[in-house]
Amino acid sequence: MKQYELTVLIHPDLEMNLTPALDKINKLIESQNGKIVKETNEGKKRLAYSINKQDYAVYYFYELELPAQAPAKISSTLNITDEVLRYLLVTVDERKAKFEAKRKARAEKTKDTEESAE
Repeated sequence: MKQYELTVLIHPDLEMNLTPALDKINKLIESQNGKIVKETNEGKKRLAYSINKQDYAVYYFYELELPAQAPAKISSTLNITDEVLRYLLVTVDERKAKFEAKRKARAEKTKDTEESAE
């Protein structure tokens, strides 16, 4: 399974009750045998330009693991979902992910050596 990042802009009127919209997206991902690694609510933000006469949207970010055929099916479903203003589904660059993991490990190692020196 390959790693992906999904950013979804949800209609601002749903801000008070995001649960049904998020359940719909989660069920869509799980129905395609995908795994949600991490999900983050970035909150309501102003858009750079209006989308469907909306100036704001609720940003929701997912880190996913999906099989090969899943991105096309997820994209086609999100295109026709009323709650979603826009979405972006991209693959994670493996080299960048490895670099970030190494950098994080080095930072933790440095932090541990500094704490033991004190």
